[in-house]
Amino acid sequence: MDIMLFHSTFGLRQAVRDAADRLRAAGHEVWTPDLFEGRTFETVEEGMAFRDEIGKDELLKRAILAAAPYSERGLVYAGFSFGAATAQTLALGDDKARGLLLLHGTSDIAENASVDQLPVQLHVAEPDPFEPDDWLTAWYLRMGKAGADVEVYRYAGAGHIYTDPSLPDYDEEAAEATWRVALGFLDSLRTS
Repeated sequence: MDIMLFHSTFGLRQAVRDAADRLRAAGHEVWTPDLFEGRTFETVEEGMAFRDEIGKDELLKRAILAAAPYSERGLVYAGFSFGAATAQTLALGDDKARGLLLLHGTSDIAENASVDQLPVQLHVAEPDPFEPDDWLTAWYLRMGKAGADVEVYRYAGAGHIYTDPSLPDYDEEAAEATWRVALGFLDSLRTS
């Protein structure tokens, strides 16, 4: 599969590169656009402040430009936290999207969003301060209404970005379970 993998508000850190390498080792082609143009952050607050300084519209423009050369191929959009929200926005707007892999995050869904059985898989901590239960329930229902085929996996006791070994949120067991399930999901898209 051709995968466009977006980073979190921490920026394009080693954990994102490692995730891309893991996906490549499984036979996928992966791109990791740097929406922050080389900036990385040690705290979520610093990253969010920088994200807000650049602005949502500019970051979305950068993401669209990064994906455009490959979108005709039928991309799987994927991302971590803020990057997952970015991936979701692009996937819902791309009628050639092959799938959507969300790690640690979701985004608002337009009322008129419509996809044709787009395969979507979400992996998120339980609880997650950025993805509260009531929000996730509403998100799930809206994605279904839009026509997506959604699977949700929750990881009790894990931190928000529990797949990044360099962060305090890291949970090795939850991370390995996530990658095992996610790789199976991506493999299933090859035959669909």
